Amino acid sequence: MLSAMADTYNYKADLAFLDDKRASMTETLRAWCAINSGSANLAGLKAMREALAAAFSDLGVEAETVPSRPHRIVTQEGEAVEQPVGDMLRLVKRPQAPVRVLLAGHMDTVFGADHPFQGEKFLDDDTLNAPGAADMKGGLLVMLNALLAIEHSPLAERVGYEVLINADEEIGSIGSAHMLTEAASRAQFACVYEPALADGTLAGARKGSGNFAAVIRGKSAHAGREHHLGRNALAAAADFISGIDKLSGKREGLTVNVARVDGGGPNNVVPDLAVVRFNVRLEQPQDSDWLLEQAQALIADIDGRDGYSAALEGGFTRPPKPMTPQLKAFFLSLRAAGEELGVNIDWVPTGGCCDGNNIAAAGIPVIDTLGVRGANIHSAQEFCKLDSLVERAKLSTLLLLKIAAGEIPNPGEFVNTEKQ
Repeated sequence: MLSAMADTYNYKADLAFLDDKRASMTETLRAWCAINSGSANLAGLKAMREALAAAFSDLGVEAETVPSRPHRIVTQEGEAVEQPVGDMLRLVKRPQAPVRVLLAGHMDTVFGADHPFQGEKFLDDDTLNAPGAADMKGGLLVMLNALLAIEHSPLAERVGYEVLINADEEIGSIGSAHMLTEAASRAQFACVYEPALADGTLAGARKGSGNFAAVIRGKSAHAGREHHLGRNALAAAADFISGIDKLSGKREGLTVNVARVDGGGPNNVVPDLAVVRFNVRLEQPQDSDWLLEQAQALIADIDGRDGYSAALEGGFTRPPKPMTPQLKAFFLSLRAAGEELGVNIDWVPTGGCCDGNNIAAAGIPVIDTLGVRGANIHSAQEFCKLDSLVERAKLSTLLLLKIAAGEIPNPGEFVNTEKQ
């Protein structure tokens, strides 16, 4: 019966629901971008969450607020403290349906309340420059309108979904990763609405990522009178930086980026504190253990010096997302849906990472750049191509409905026949 439905079902009426949505989607996007929702702006995140809850209520189910776990951070003084983050938004509809998908996104941006990039500008009739326009308030609009179109389809009863919108993706999703993992366990596959590139190219395989802070303490002293009594934490930090930097390339695809050093003071004082912050990207999951061993060895060397102490904070929060046969099959299904809409779908591996990494590590296939076409994210030049609001909403709608009709295989039921 399902295959017969796939042969006869006409998706035109379902997609037509979105035909006149560009103007309203643009106005909603402008309103959402006007709300500062930087990752540390708890009041702004609350306002954004309330705006999203009101918009998503049109799906006929009430969204719930889910508390996030606090982040453990290292201050400039080298102290590890817990920092609260914004709460998540979650809604569930038809969890017992035969097709079960997790749709994920984030409401936070990298632009804090004190960042100069707060306003909007139309670069042309189709290009909006605004904070979060592409990453990823435009993507949240794509997600919402695709679900609204599905709710108006006769196939809606076959599609069950859980929506999870977190507020800490831009700082690693440490407070929400557990919810992503739990939600993935209830779904067969996932869609995440990070932006595609301006030409529509999606991200395929992704590297994993970890963020760390090396806290190095020495002993202060007068730089002239008693220099010999001091223990220079910055000098020891330089040794650590040299060692950790040399690990780049020691494993294929592994890079270490030393991003910041806190510490030091007046020229006439031997500095007693240095905090070295660095990021690691890797392609192979097993390389995380190797990197930690190397970093801890460097820490132990400094910690063993007379008058010094050293400790390593942080860890890996984004596992690598490889291009598995199951994920490739999902991408090929998306490409087939795109062809019907006249939309070319291609993908490339990337060193960037997102919540798709965490979802993939939970064991289900995930395409994580189903949002708008845009570029220059994380900068004041960020822009969204407005014609992609409807385009990408139609793409997700058609993808999910074809899976519901049985015309496209359910990505979670993929069977790898290679070498069998």
